[in-house]
Amino acid sequence: MEPESALRAFDLDPDFLHLNHGSYGAVPRDVRLEQDRWRARIEKNPTGFFQDEYPPLMRATAEQVARRLGGKAADWVLCENATSAVNGILQSLDLGPGDEILTTSHAYGAVAKTMELVADRRGAKLSVADVAPLPADDAEVADAVAAHLGPRTRLLVIDHITSATALIFPVRQIAERARAAGVPVLVDGAHVPGQIALDVPSLGVDWYTGNAHKWLFAPRGCGVLWTDPKRQRITRPAVLSHGTDQTYTAAFDWIGTRDPSPWFCFEAATLAHDGFGGAGLMAENRILAAEAAEEVASILGAAIAGPASMRGSMAALLLKPGYHDAEGAAAYRRTLAHEHRIMVPVYVFAGALWLRISAQIYNSPDDYRRLAQVCREMLA
Repeated sequence: MEPESALRAFDLDPDFLHLNHGSYGAVPRDVRLEQDRWRARIEKNPTGFFQDEYPPLMRATAEQVARRLGGKAADWVLCENATSAVNGILQSLDLGPGDEILTTSHAYGAVAKTMELVADRRGAKLSVADVAPLPADDAEVADAVAAHLGPRTRLLVIDHITSATALIFPVRQIAERARAAGVPVLVDGAHVPGQIALDVPSLGVDWYTGNAHKWLFAPRGCGVLWTDPKRQRITRPAVLSHGTDQTYTAAFDWIGTRDPSPWFCFEAATLAHDGFGGAGLMAENRILAAEAAEEVASILGAAIAGPASMRGSMAALLLKPGYHDAEGAAAYRRTLAHEHRIMVPVYVFAGALWLRISAQIYNSPDDYRRLAQVCREMLA
């Protein structure tokens, strides 16, 4: 499908270049209409829906998630987003003085803040493994994390695809080394479903959470969480409600009255993803992101985070080393958006100015050439 035709399948404003699919996703029109149908169905009889229809629908949706992402439905629950799931897991752990949570310097900001606060409240410690912004390969990342595993490490929180550098971390290798050290592993896979192939149980981790509303085309508010059966007894959501004293699935399936329509669109979203090419779409996006990153980097004299083998449908480019002005980065982003109508993240990470591009079915090589030309003028 040509990018121009693909763009018409979404409600995206064609006057903008949309190069930030990774942050908030984009919902195909057919999926949005499906969400409208669910909302209309709920409003016809809210009492009947939530009391009688909602419980089995939640488990039916979990079956759909399991078929797509691996494992059994009993191990999957729905949540608003990966950050919400991480909050629940951190609050479920019996941490105390002297205990340690381990993460990396690439951890997502909201998750890092949550870990720091939870550790502080329990008298525990947050330890950060410093992973280079431009690692050479998987082994460098795995070694950096493993070097920080210690006798007081009670949990390792690792990104599968990082937000700041768009790198695919070697989760399976890291999990093997954590298991050997007796450390449970929580994976923040916010960017993964729909961007790269995923079979969660095969990774050998204890918890895995991701967002279907980024690369899998679900409406925003469609997060998923897988928990190894041996960890389900202690695992509860951040918001505790009627199911708290029951089972893992009962606790997550009902935490109060919410709009469940994003979850019930999971199947429609996966059908849309498959309709756009499924595995073929992921492969094409990966190629486009790699080629775009090389061209933009060449024009701007930028460095790309990691080799192509460690990247999926995104790429992060280091524009200026020795840069610490967060407001300046925000000003760059606003100028790109408001004056040039290009939507792309510009930010400070590891003492440098970065740009992150995404590649989706509605993007073309010309989009990135335009971005590079505008950025070259701005940076000059």
